[in-house]
Amino acid sequence: MTRRNLELVLLCIAAPVVLLPYAMLALNQGQSLSVSTLGVPLGLLASFGVAHLAARRFTPDADPAILPLVFALSGIGIAFVTRLAPELAVNQVLWLFVAIAGMVVVMALSRNLDNVARYPLILIVLGLLLLLSPLLPVIGMENYGSRIWLNIAGFSFQPGEVAKVVIVLFLAGYLAENREMLSVFTGRLGPFHLPDVRTLLPLLLMWGVAMLIVVGEKDLGSALVFFFVFLIMLYVATGKKFYLVVGLLLIAIGGVGAYLMFDHVQIRVQTWLDPFADAQNTGYQLVQAIYSIADGDLFGVGIGNGLADQIPVVESDFIFASIAEEIGLLGAAGVLLLFLCLAVRGCVTAARAKSDVSSFIAVGVTSIIVLQAFIIVGGVTRVIPLTGLTLPFISQGGSSLLASFISVGLLMRCGDDGTGVGREMAMATMAHSKHSDSVLGRISVGKRLTNVMIIFALMFALLVANLTMIMVVDAQKYQDMPGNNHTMVKQSKTERGTISTYDGVVLAQSVQQDDGTYDRVYPSGDLAAHVVGYTSDRFGSSGIEASQNDVLQGQRGFASWTDVLNSFAGIGGAGNDVELTINSTVQQAAQNALAGEKGACVVIDPTTGAVLGMASSPTYDAAQIESLLEAAGAGADDGSGTLLNRATQTLYAPGSTFKIVSLATAFENNIASEDTLFASPGSMDIGGAKVSNYEGESYGDITLEQATWYSSNTVFGQLGEQMGAEMLVEGADSFGFDENIPFDVPLAMSLMADPANMSVWGTAWAAAGEPVGQRGPNATVMQMALVGCAIANDGAIMQPYLVNGVYNANGERSSTTQPSKLMQAVSETTAERVREVLKGVVTNGTGYAAAIQGVEVAGKTGTAEKADGSDSWFVGMAPADNPSVVVAIVIEKGDTGEGAQKAQSVLSETLRVQGAL
Repeated sequence: MTRRNLELVLLCIAAPVVLLPYAMLALNQGQSLSVSTLGVPLGLLASFGVAHLAARRFTPDADPAILPLVFALSGIGIAFVTRLAPELAVNQVLWLFVAIAGMVVVMALSRNLDNVARYPLILIVLGLLLLLSPLLPVIGMENYGSRIWLNIAGFSFQPGEVAKVVIVLFLAGYLAENREMLSVFTGRLGPFHLPDVRTLLPLLLMWGVAMLIVVGEKDLGSALVFFFVFLIMLYVATGKKFYLVVGLLLIAIGGVGAYLMFDHVQIRVQTWLDPFADAQNTGYQLVQAIYSIADGDLFGVGIGNGLADQIPVVESDFIFASIAEEIGLLGAAGVLLLFLCLAVRGCVTAARAKSDVSSFIAVGVTSIIVLQAFIIVGGVTRVIPLTGLTLPFISQGGSSLLASFISVGLLMRCGDDGTGVGREMAMATMAHSKHSDSVLGRISVGKRLTNVMIIFALMFALLVANLTMIMVVDAQKYQDMPGNNHTMVKQSKTERGTISTYDGVVLAQSVQQDDGTYDRVYPSGDLAAHVVGYTSDRFGSSGIEASQNDVLQGQRGFASWTDVLNSFAGIGGAGNDVELTINSTVQQAAQNALAGEKGACVVIDPTTGAVLGMASSPTYDAAQIESLLEAAGAGADDGSGTLLNRATQTLYAPGSTFKIVSLATAFENNIASEDTLFASPGSMDIGGAKVSNYEGESYGDITLEQATWYSSNTVFGQLGEQMGAEMLVEGADSFGFDENIPFDVPLAMSLMADPANMSVWGTAWAAAGEPVGQRGPNATVMQMALVGCAIANDGAIMQPYLVNGVYNANGERSSTTQPSKLMQAVSETTAERVREVLKGVVTNGTGYAAAIQGVEVAGKTGTAEKADGSDSWFVGMAPADNPSVVVAIVIEKGDTGEGAQKAQSVLSETLRVQGAL
């Protein structure tokens, strides 16, 4: 098969790649597939057919893969420009036809590329004039922060795109003429050979021009491409890695200098390092691009279904973000692979070239395309700072298209001039070839081009790896960001499932608006507001709305195979409904107990771990959440912590309720028994400092059981001294302290101090529940409820949970939470003994206010003393012999015994709901 016949076959293979995106776009827009709707890709196919015929006539021995690769890239580009900027699509198609014609003209007229070496002065002057012409007044124009445009009689274009090709022609001739001089290093520094100043002069001049582009035109991208193309060509010509080292050093110096001197460079770098720091201003484009790319996953959202069109100038600088979003990681990686294949064919063409000039031209034009693709994709995906380049063959822009196709025309001519036709050297065997028709020799150029190809391959591998991180590994992180407007838009079009109580009261639901979107409403006002949380387009989400977000959106918790298939097919539908364990009557009782106070209350079934009520005060009406969040964000919060869930997020000193833990630990380790006698003076020295009872009350000699009834700090201080810090902390940890306990809403870890840092005096106070001068004990109200559950449930703590079950939109149940054991805090015997003691707290001691007529209650009061007022605690359970409910409550700055009084009303109401009262 001849080269051109192979090219024809490859063009036919590439045709579906060109037709399919356009067909998918047409279908997405509701059009039927016909010759008229597919006119653009068919016209593109026809134009490349003409280019193929021209290649048969003018470059019959050129590489057969180059045109098909460019055809595929151009087709993808046209489809996405039409998708993103339909008003610019016609101009883009016209420019594409002009560019293809320009490529054919170059193939036809550039018969002898060695002639470029005869006109070096003309080429360099023309190239520099084109490159720097945007600096001219009147016709030079700045756009989007970069001065890279010329505007003549209303016609604008970027001369720098063509200038790069012209400069490559100059460099090819210059390097071919002077490669020997550039390869000879006459100086020495120890064992190293160094070039003289004349040899370094071209490198310094090119660096100077690059810096002038950065300073004058504010065009970081073109400067990088310009300088790195020169470095690659210089390396291939001389084989001297010294030039690469010096060149990279110069780039580093120039980069640091530009960063220190120019605001626009600082902004680019800062945006690259953290675009989210100013996501609505300087980082807006990049943040929006990341959101789009993260949505792409493996297969994309479908052409026409993405949200990248919200990115300013997406059809030019950021078109790759749309490609990644709509055809996924596999499609985006495929586009990068096409560029890499083009790099391979360009390097092979350079290796086959008959002369140094042709070889260097092939290297130069290939490097322009490859580097430009890497720099813009790297910028869009945060591999490197963003620059204002276009993606060759794909981005909207006539100047870029024309320059890219001129480069392809030159590459085709270099391939047609190649040596060894019919025995083209594969990259893997270049270094072993003995053919040496060119001045450089096949072995030398092969090794250098192999190194260049390895560098290109590593660059694109880095891009694919980074894409994988964004689109697969970190995708969920980006999608869940509070400011991700893409996620918000998608969610607003989805009917989010309801959140309801166990007894059927709807706490949250979605209501469809006239425009087809859905608003989230909370019909029960402040009922369980902190449990339900909120979901906001501006402020993100919290509570069950956050933890069950995927379920409520219908992306998880499927009830049938139909739900699964619909999800994978991207067929939208109503989300799943979440049923909580919360009982509305119990929840209201807990909130009533806290009314007018600051504090929290948790009501839990100790036998299952189901949370029957969870209240935090002050609370809020969920219907007003947007205004509350806005005020809090503006620093206008009244300081009450209205949005804070005190039941799970606030750490309190547990006061004497912690004596439940101390007592259980003492029983479990046989330190003391109920009848062990202790002296209980109003105050005593333990560990060289005072431990005192509440208000200095003295109880004489009493048993440990009585000390629990009366909440004697001095007795429990002595008990703590006997146990020691390590045993006390281990006992607390067995109840869940110092552990991240999984829960359906965020739960702060309750803390104990490090035993190694606890003094005898500190241990004494810790046993009494006061973290005097140390890390703990500090506990959430939920943690103290779990302590109560351990005593109520024969020493076992069940896994606490809020979600009872999930239903799909058809009412089919997809899941039911099964009770599971979290940990065994103490033995059954110890739990029974502690429970017996706690009965006496209510009948004979400080917890009398918790007593319920007809039902025996066990519990423990607590007063956590603070400088600005004491917190009043109670942890209780009922019926005491076989508890079905545990209540833990704290009232900030409450009166003595207020916690027990408030808990009594909650226990009573819960027992009524359970039918036990």
